[in-house]
Amino acid sequence: MTAILSGAVIAAGEGLRLKEFGVPKPLVEVAGAPLVAHVLDNFDAAGIASAAVIFNEAERDCEAFVRERFPRLVTNVLIKSTRSSLESFREILAVAPPGRLLVSTVDAFCPRKDFVKFVRRAEALPANATVLAVTRYVHDEKPLWVNLADRREGRVSAIGGSRGDAVTAGIYVFPEKVRTLAVPHHLGRLREFLAWLATEDHPIDALEIEKVVDVDRAEDVAAAEELASHASPLPREMGRG
Repeated sequence: MTAILSGAVIAAGEGLRLKEFGVPKPLVEVAGAPLVAHVLDNFDAAGIASAAVIFNEAERDCEAFVRERFPRLVTNVLIKSTRSSLESFREILAVAPPGRLLVSTVDAFCPRKDFVKFVRRAEALPANATVLAVTRYVHDEKPLWVNLADRREGRVSAIGGSRGDAVTAGIYVFPEKVRTLAVPHHLGRLREFLAWLATEDHPIDALEIEKVVDVDRAEDVAAAEELASHASPLPREMGRG
């Protein structure tokens, strides 16, 4: 088992469909706390020692919030308006410490118990594999489908297409070797990078989480609120300490 101690949050998107809330997307509240706080609290509960966050240049308020709320956990804040999720991901990789990296998009709302369970299970998988959180709960306009070679073992055979066994949940664990890959220039989004990894036969494992809500629209906020209202508390033994 290889402990995962570093994390990163991708939060540089514009979040245009949540403008009605009057704050940048990372600060949109679900169950009384901003989306970015939910992700970072999940990181903390899972035993992540240091985390980096990338915001766009219109989100300076978000930088101030995480530095004040998470001074120990958040060790690096990047402010950059990137052209794509893949560019944001590569910016994060450049500042991440060595070792496996836990990555979450800021809009992946996941109950804490399920998040920590995912990290514990990912730590038990081979350290050279990319690990995807997947769910059969499809609440996304453009889901990224995952096909499994063996549902019992969770090994991914293909990513993309119009249907599959489950959809990605916006939470990942990447091995250190991903940083050295020669990525084709035509890839523009993180989902395209994941699909390319599968075609290149890099080991990819999928771990299922019952429900994760991709918070992109007002109705997604309502769905996340509903999920939060039914989430069970985190058992103390699931943490490392």
